[in-house]
Amino acid sequence: MTRVKRGVIAHKKREKLLKYAKGFHWGRKSKERLAREALLHAWSYSFHGRRHRKSDFRKLWQTKIGAAAHAHGLSYNTLMSGLKKKKIELDRKVLAELAQRHPPVFQKITETIK
Repeated sequence: MTRVKRGVIAHKKREKLLKYAKGFHWGRKSKERLAREALLHAWSYSFHGRRHRKSDFRKLWQTKIGAAAHAHGLSYNTLMSGLKKKKIELDRKVLAELAQRHPPVFQKITETIK
């Protein structure tokens, strides 16, 4: 059987792994075994994080809308139910943007619901 020298390929594999671990603390950025373990966790957290980001933003929008609605004398749930009854189809992202950046427009929306 012929001899196979893998030094170059193994080195490239390690360098690629350590490139992904750039910015990690302590030995996790420089030691192959620690870096591999850290990356397994990091990649699983990033996968879950992409799913959690959606719910996090929805909670943020609800908070912004609720605060703006209270400033106009409405609660969040009365505002949202009023929007449904009047058939105003604005999603939470747009409503939060209006509440924060364009208060006069948001005020007109709340007046139509009242």
